[in-house]
Amino acid sequence: MIWHTSGEQQVLKQLQTTPQGLSAAEVERRRAESGTNELKAGKKKTVFGIFLSQFTDFMIWVLIAAAIVSAFASKELVDSLIIGVVVLLNAVLGTLQESKAEAALEALQKMAAPVCRVRRNGEVLKLPAAELVPGDIVLIEAGDAIPADLRLLESNSIKIEESALTGESVPVDKLVGTLETADCALGDRINMAYMGTGVSYGRGEGVVVETGMNTEMGKIATQLATTKKEITPLQKQLNNISNTLSIGVLCIAAVIFGINLLMGNELLNAFMTAVSLAVAAIPEGMVAVVTIVLAMGMSRMAKRGAIIRRLPAVETLGSTQIICSDKTGTLTQNKMTVVRTETADATLLAQVMLHCNDAVTNDSGQLLGDPTETALLDYLLKENTITLPDIRNRKRAGEIPFDSGRKLSTVAITHNDGLRILTKGAPDVLLARCTLNDNERIAAEKLNEAMAAEALRVLAFGYKDVPETDFATVEKQAESQLTYIGLVGMIDPARPEARDAIAVCHSAGIIPVMITGDHKTTAVAIANDLNILGDGRRAITGVDLDALPDDWDVENIGVYARVAPEHKSRIVAAFQKRGKIVAMTGDGVNDAPALKASDIGVGMGITGTDVSKGASDMVLTDDNFATIVSAVREGRRIFDNIHKTVRFLLSSNAGEVLVILAATLLGWMSADTHFLLPIHLLWINLVTDTFPALALGVEPEEDGIMERKPRDSRLPFFDGATWLRVVMVGAVGAALTLSAYLLGGKGPVGTTMAFMTLSLCQLFAAVGLQSERNSIFKMKLRDHKMLILAFIGSAALQVGVALLKPLRNMFHLTALPWKHWLGVLGLCVVMLLFIEFQKLLARRRED
Repeated sequence: MIWHTSGEQQVLKQLQTTPQGLSAAEVERRRAESGTNELKAGKKKTVFGIFLSQFTDFMIWVLIAAAIVSAFASKELVDSLIIGVVVLLNAVLGTLQESKAEAALEALQKMAAPVCRVRRNGEVLKLPAAELVPGDIVLIEAGDAIPADLRLLESNSIKIEESALTGESVPVDKLVGTLETADCALGDRINMAYMGTGVSYGRGEGVVVETGMNTEMGKIATQLATTKKEITPLQKQLNNISNTLSIGVLCIAAVIFGINLLMGNELLNAFMTAVSLAVAAIPEGMVAVVTIVLAMGMSRMAKRGAIIRRLPAVETLGSTQIICSDKTGTLTQNKMTVVRTETADATLLAQVMLHCNDAVTNDSGQLLGDPTETALLDYLLKENTITLPDIRNRKRAGEIPFDSGRKLSTVAITHNDGLRILTKGAPDVLLARCTLNDNERIAAEKLNEAMAAEALRVLAFGYKDVPETDFATVEKQAESQLTYIGLVGMIDPARPEARDAIAVCHSAGIIPVMITGDHKTTAVAIANDLNILGDGRRAITGVDLDALPDDWDVENIGVYARVAPEHKSRIVAAFQKRGKIVAMTGDGVNDAPALKASDIGVGMGITGTDVSKGASDMVLTDDNFATIVSAVREGRRIFDNIHKTVRFLLSSNAGEVLVILAATLLGWMSADTHFLLPIHLLWINLVTDTFPALALGVEPEEDGIMERKPRDSRLPFFDGATWLRVVMVGAVGAALTLSAYLLGGKGPVGTTMAFMTLSLCQLFAAVGLQSERNSIFKMKLRDHKMLILAFIGSAALQVGVALLKPLRNMFHLTALPWKHWLGVLGLCVVMLLFIEFQKLLARRRED
């Protein structure tokens, strides 16, 4: 059927539906027939596919080749078997990690899925767009994303942005009528609305005619993958570090190979040592560990009400210096309550409050809609001025929806033999459109200011009667020559948790900024209550902002009142010119540019439009400012943990490289000396690089994490002092390992002691690095369960190799007397004390 050339009744008949919508049973039948309303995702990786992908690394193939050479050239089947087990365990661990990350990201994607309003069995429901079926009746309004292909049944001044589908640069006016041309272009089908486009103005409803891959968007996006994997700036930095270090390690491995040959060592032994060192020392798992840490951080944030939509946002959060926040619903409770009415005609005022109002009720009598409008109806219901049937039986002869430019909304109802125009909006705008004399206007303005000074949100109301019965003939002049009715004041109290969150911002070096469309005096009253203003910071209006030059002193302004959404982009740009990392909240369609321009765009999950959510990096499920601060705290914790994890991995790898280089130069790497064998290096890499690294990635936040200034995102991941500490820890680890070999007498005992010392020193280092600032002697074990478990588990695996005779023989080790074990323990304690000494020096420099 050609939908745009068919009449509304014909379309409904073809789809076997009615304006009241489908029944639940019919929906299930149709879903089984048509499938879910989703675009086909890219081919999802299977667990087996993820497992195979673990073998794509070049060094893994070198290691496998080395195992084969070892087995057939030197008949060392045990060594080859151990190498095979290490490779297999690495692949299994990599598969588990990647699968967990994929599952976390998939869960987050589902949580962020778009929703829509649907009428079924006469009841309006808010459902995931994926649940739509052909024949569903969908209600749309400004800010909504079109969830499927719709034939419009009702249009109240609807304009739809279709550039994503048609390339049309301006929103298209939509009408309900039937078109005559069957083959007209998509952009000319003005009675249709297509999936992937957005409503920029007006409201209406339509019937779903196509879903999923049968939509126009589906036809041109059959290869569309719904999840785009992103690499964060931090991961890019770490990739560069990893690549540079890999080249360096390969060069060192080549040097060690050459030196061993020159010193008369066997070719195979020299080759295996060089390959094992390269595999163990190259930090190929570093970026993978960081990805897991980021994904787990995203999951924790989601549980706390902050859904991260883009991976780079996780690390950027930790550097946030400015939080620009809407007031209503974010800093306040979004529970508006009418507390004051000023009118000479309560009946007329109630009529406007009732009819010039888009709030509705569900079957249980709960009010649904904009908080301001639900407050008006709630007030009328509590005053027994109206009843629930009055709300449900409202009928309009026409309307002009609210927009941020006019700051008014207007409806028309039939009255006597004509129309009654009912308007509400911002007092300063509406009063200018009323027929008041100078004294009346001054009195109304003073009353408005007095109410606003009490932190009340004030709405003005007006009306006029016209003889015309067709609203289209008077629409252009509907909001002029109005009769003033009165003012209504309401309050949206501050969230108690927002006050605490603002205090945390101050201590954390984060500047909170309120941006609101409310009157300046109202905004200042709430800001003072929350302690946003202070230290000479002041409040200005959107008009004041328009008059300021581009280089205004943005950091001295704490409140922007009476602003339009486009002002937000200018505020973001002003902060960014000063090198600040800015988080910006938004919920409206026009907020999208500012959300995209900011470093962290924060969409509102409850009141936000689909367009604003789509433009955001993070969506708040509770619309709560405190959740943003909580996410910043988590972002700082994640960065700290990644920093200490990478430092641990690089320190461990540095120790392995330095000890083998030193042993080679000392002539200890020949088959006769039995210093460290290739399988020892591979085993250490497996035991120490996996569990402790992941455990460090989930460490609890450090004390005072929100009492220090935000990290400058322009700084390198590691500064020179940190690189020095990494090399020094590696050097100490190498020196302790060489000492253990000497203490054991250079024979099998020395090899066993060196093997144990190199591995266990790295585990002790992991415990020492649980904090880069605080002493381990202040560590509370119950707060570090994962690290303790990783330490015990890895240590048990390592010590078990020396204690269990079959494993001991496989690794060419010997049993150690208890005094030698004490020697190993003592050397490991030296490593821990050295890291403590480093932290002590760092604390003194900070003080």
